[in-house]
Amino acid sequence: MTNTEQAKAMARQLRAALACEGTEVSHSRAMELVSKAMGYADWNTAAAAFGREDRTTDGFRFKTCSPILRIFDEAKAREFYCDFLGFGVVFEHRFAPDMPLYMGIERSGLSLHLSEHHSDASPGSNIFVTTANIREFHRELTEKQYSYGRPGLEQLPWGLQLQVHDPFGNRIRFCEQDD
Repeated sequence: MTNTEQAKAMARQLRAALACEGTEVSHSRAMELVSKAMGYADWNTAAAAFGREDRTTDGFRFKTCSPILRIFDEAKAREFYCDFLGFGVVFEHRFAPDMPLYMGIERSGLSLHLSEHHSDASPGSNIFVTTANIREFHRELTEKQYSYGRPGLEQLPWGLQLQVHDPFGNRIRFCEQDD
């Protein structure tokens, strides 16, 4: 079921529940209420967002992407990614206690995989992350007074960007793109 179909089903269920309590609402009013409950200003805004999410040309849809970044030191990786950037650890894997770490981290919808395995990724990778409310993220990072970097905001032709460099030569470019 697409997001649009799901929202319409929710509106039908809302109308039925309200009717059972003696309150009649039109289908369009129910759609507006469902849209607001889902965090959208109105049905048109929700439908536009759903259309982008529901659109597929190949019969399948990519749901997430988790770039793999090469790391060399677990303690430094945790200090940078967890303490400074605020990611939480989702999973950790080692084939044996003395083997390299493979770790998944997440924050606010962004999933990254960090690996000490030499064949998983090349040091010096660069990833681009489309970001909302980048000024708030910048404020949070600035307040932490991280010893190894104080990223600034840079206005570029494609949006407002904040770039960080991890201890392993990888770069993450967070960017709030212009509409």
